[in-house]
Amino acid sequence: MEVLTDFFNWNVILRIISAVVLGFAVGLEREMTNKYAGLRTNILVCLGACVFTLISIYGFPMVSVTGDEYGTRDTARVAAQVVTGIGFIGGGTVLRHGATVFGLTTAATLWMSASIGMACGAGLYGIAVMSTVIAILILVSVRFFEKNILVSSTKNLKRLKVNIACMNDKSNEIYDYMVEHYPQLREISKKLSKSDENISKISAIIDVNARKPIQDMYKKLQKLDGIDSISIQESVE
Repeated sequence: MEVLTDFFNWNVILRIISAVVLGFAVGLEREMTNKYAGLRTNILVCLGACVFTLISIYGFPMVSVTGDEYGTRDTARVAAQVVTGIGFIGGGTVLRHGATVFGLTTAATLWMSASIGMACGAGLYGIAVMSTVIAILILVSVRFFEKNILVSSTKNLKRLKVNIACMNDKSNEIYDYMVEHYPQLREISKKLSKSDENISKISAIIDVNARKPIQDMYKKLQKLDGIDSISIQESVE
């Protein structure tokens, strides 16, 4: 009973609450950008790291060995395993589609949330708060920088699947337009429609660097003569 009284003190409660609040702050940014690991994941990772740190500090008191002598304890033995263990959770957020890898930033954010939770568990509030603020600033500002300054970066490269139905007499002109105006053209083909002998179908796969690639391409293609229908969707392959 005495152990419980010592453990559930305001100092410990403050550390747990701070871990939840700071985990919420990091998770909110991830949630607003529709990432796989959002509010609940970051809060629980931060809280879990905090609890493991508290257990490491308070859960293993020194035990008498002989008389007045006490054995030494390693307060980091449990908390140290958080650094390794969080890698398993982070690894689950990394996805691969062809040559493209997604989720590395989310995995790094979970790793950061764990470190913030450990700082809260150790009572290092200054480090915890400062790290949270810096982490959120990095996530927000660097994303803005990549989208608006590094427009030509390969991170902004979008692969689009384009299907165009057009009049037969305009098909060659539209086909040439696609080849000429989209140098990052991956595939393109043209064939007659089975349902309408007056219609040709042009299919293409194009890599595009633009803030709004689908909208921009649709506006350009819509201006061409002989277009019957346009279908554009982003490919994840």
